[in-house]
Amino acid sequence: MKRLIFTILVVFLFLTGCNTRERIAPPEAKKIPMELTIHGHTRVDNYYWLRERDNPEVIEFLEAENEYKEKVLAHTEPFQEELFEEIKSKIKQEDESVPYKKNGYYYYSRFVPETEYYLICRKKGTLDAEEEIMLDVNQMADGYEYYQLGGTAVSPDNKMLAFSVDTVSRRKYTIWFKNLETGELLEDAIPLTSGGIVWANDNKTVYYVLKDDVTLRSERIMKHTLGTPFENDEEVFYEDDETFSVFIYKTKSENYLIIGSESTLTSEYRFLDANNPAGEFKIIQPRTRGLEYRVEHFGNDFYIRTNLNALNFKLVKTQVSATEKENWQEVIAHREDVYFSDFEILKDYLVVSERKEGITQLRVMPWEGDNEYYIDFDEEIYTVRGNVNLDFDTEVFRYSYTSLTTPNSIFDFNLKTKERTLLKEDEVLGGFDKNDYVTKRIYATAGDGTQIPMSLVYRKGLQKNGDNPALIYGYGSYGATMDPTFRLPILPLLDRGFVYAIAHIRGGQINGRAWYEDGKLFNKMNTFTDFNDCAQHLINEGYTNQEKLFAKGGSAGGLLMGACMNMRPDLYKGVIANVPFVDVVTTMLDETIPLTTSEYDEWGNPNDEKYYHYMLSYSPYDNVEAKDYPALLVTTGFHDSQVQYWEPAKWVAKLRELKTDDNPLIFHINMDYGHGGASGRFQWIKDAALEYAFMFDLLGIE
Repeated sequence: MKRLIFTILVVFLFLTGCNTRERIAPPEAKKIPMELTIHGHTRVDNYYWLRERDNPEVIEFLEAENEYKEKVLAHTEPFQEELFEEIKSKIKQEDESVPYKKNGYYYYSRFVPETEYYLICRKKGTLDAEEEIMLDVNQMADGYEYYQLGGTAVSPDNKMLAFSVDTVSRRKYTIWFKNLETGELLEDAIPLTSGGIVWANDNKTVYYVLKDDVTLRSERIMKHTLGTPFENDEEVFYEDDETFSVFIYKTKSENYLIIGSESTLTSEYRFLDANNPAGEFKIIQPRTRGLEYRVEHFGNDFYIRTNLNALNFKLVKTQVSATEKENWQEVIAHREDVYFSDFEILKDYLVVSERKEGITQLRVMPWEGDNEYYIDFDEEIYTVRGNVNLDFDTEVFRYSYTSLTTPNSIFDFNLKTKERTLLKEDEVLGGFDKNDYVTKRIYATAGDGTQIPMSLVYRKGLQKNGDNPALIYGYGSYGATMDPTFRLPILPLLDRGFVYAIAHIRGGQINGRAWYEDGKLFNKMNTFTDFNDCAQHLINEGYTNQEKLFAKGGSAGGLLMGACMNMRPDLYKGVIANVPFVDVVTTMLDETIPLTTSEYDEWGNPNDEKYYHYMLSYSPYDNVEAKDYPALLVTTGFHDSQVQYWEPAKWVAKLRELKTDDNPLIFHINMDYGHGGASGRFQWIKDAALEYAFMFDLLGIE
């Protein structure tokens, strides 16, 4: 009888949503006060000790948080499994990328059913030739919780493959070499790299970037000769300014090796004849603070995208023999209302990627004549960008197109005839029809009168009655634009009546460089108030209400979440903060942490008192107060190299201590992954299912 009564009670709790959060005590982190003093100001950080990665008590606390999450959300586990299968069922199991031709071979990748990873393949001469599997990543990843293939590069004679692998999720890649004729894996192994590999034209010399083991800054360009120990590799360039990071690439022409060194505001490039790896790199234009540029090569000239007297960038060219800025000749002038983002050089055409009024455009400019034009697209809002275009002598330009309703599509476009050929549109299974959804752009008015664009998508027939659930997403940092691209994972939301909104807030670059400048350093507060104003606008316009509105952001977008809910905790039913950068001041005062020194020009350097106080005014961790907060789901990875796990851990501990509400606060720590989450094709769906179950549970959606 007792067993029967217990069974009935369990079933009752399950059917009623359990409501067990009130009964399950959350973990309570112990407090060890740490005084942090600078500029005559002292902060007391009670949870500073959580940064002790090897401390068993830290691991115990993180594991306790995971156990709490499992208990609190136990009643949603069947729903999470359903959501996992729902999303997975929309993904084509057997799929293949669009092949591209390089140096006599067609290269592509493909998936086989029920596998997490892919095959990297090629065919010689024609697509009807026999397939050569260069790498089977499924076999390579066997036995690893995390496995990420970084760069791949085939030698100019097509005989050797260089590739890099990260098995920890700290973005520390080891480079390996495979003989494509024999299948043999060489003994050469180069650890602690950024993952990229560049071949000189002699088929035996390889260049790569070496990282600092502590800060993970990309700081050295190294040269390796096949068959020699990596300990003997030659340092080609060392960047001694800790605010800069380095990289290397080969020009499209295959004629030059280019070393780039960049900070947030400044660039410097060097070049070397790819046929002469024994030579010395030569500077193109010495660094000047505030001068940014990027280099490509065609004919006898370097073509350079630069902000020299051009806030929104312009295109110049200069002879290879005279590269300093005094010799730069204008090709495309600066325009105040158009952001020049990229370019592709062909023999007879220049194809330019631009952004005007927040919309990406492709501008076709013949080298001869004045009959330039823009490629037309049908939807109101979309994203278009160049794809793989390796040949100069062609009239065909390949680009990718997508929108919030159109899956990613690859086109070949004949620049002469304007004929468009669809090569592939990603297939979404399960009866998906893009015509069942609506996408549009609306604008919210910020407190200072600025019009903030938002991209929306929802299912047709939705009524603006103020009673729809909604999820608003934002980022707003580094000039990164969160373009309206197809997002397969949000289909379960749309099909359950959600409105999905992307807030294109200042700090991004959707409206040009000034949009970025207005959301960084001493203008950073605009990013947060813009987002809250966008959320309020969705409510005012009848898309949703405060009891059904959720917000989501990750990394710097997690900072956004923390700051916004500190300012307007009443505005959101729930918030999802993924790998959130929330301990801004303490992190930016610690030069041993990855990214700190390279981001002074983004956030400010708190060693400068005026930046210290401004950053302190919005740092989410430092502004947690004793008040009601919305429901909160926080996620992190123990091996995160971008935002260390202890930032969200400390934030959660402080919120648990001070918040005055009974809303759920759930912390999910993946002990095997880092900043980017799971590495497989399907594993990431588990995280999406967790997030959706969190929201649906709060809304009573079963």
